[in-house]
Amino acid sequence: MTVQDVFEHYRIMPILQLHQLRVAAVGKTTCDHFDRALDMQSVTLACLFHDMANIIKSDLSVFPEALEPKGREYWEGVKKEFIEQYGKSEHHAALAIAHEIGLSESVIRLIDGIGFSQLENTRDRGSFELKIVEYSDCRVSPHGVTSMDARLEDAKVRYANKFSDMPEAPERFNELLQAAHDVERQIFTHTDIRPEELTEQVLRPIAETLREYKIT
Repeated sequence: MTVQDVFEHYRIMPILQLHQLRVAAVGKTTCDHFDRALDMQSVTLACLFHDMANIIKSDLSVFPEALEPKGREYWEGVKKEFIEQYGKSEHHAALAIAHEIGLSESVIRLIDGIGFSQLENTRDRGSFELKIVEYSDCRVSPHGVTSMDARLEDAKVRYANKFSDMPEAPERFNELLQAAHDVERQIFTHTDIRPEELTEQVLRPIAETLREYKIT
């Protein structure tokens, strides 16, 4: 079974497929350049499936072009079915799907550890695998691989006051942003590449190859 097989089975929106593929490309490439042994497979799989239920929290009016060709009515129906089956927490739903597709406990722990609000814990106590998964998600906006600051500012605008993981208070956001920068420094102390080298142009072809990544 390939990643694309899973995406199609769960009717994952194309824009969300591409987000997860890009995050995995960041994670895998970072692992490729790391100076110590890592569980690259767990990192890659966690990145590939970390947002499987994000349609639950998606405002489908924001990117209308991303709903074509099936249209908003179709995707609103998919969203309704996700909520009926898994509940209103996209995080809990993603963990349930991870179990359904047979991901290992190490992968599921990484998915469970992802979250902007958990960045301080990731910085202070997380494994390098978790740091890389979290960091990779912090590098991919809806429009592609970007800088961490640009990605998190975009998320702040879109999610503040809507989801508990994105704080409303500017002081708290800045504390978590600092933690994200600390994680970035921790990772790239151990690589022979710089964050600026992880670009959309470099990573998009890698992301596309990951559609055929076999999980069983």
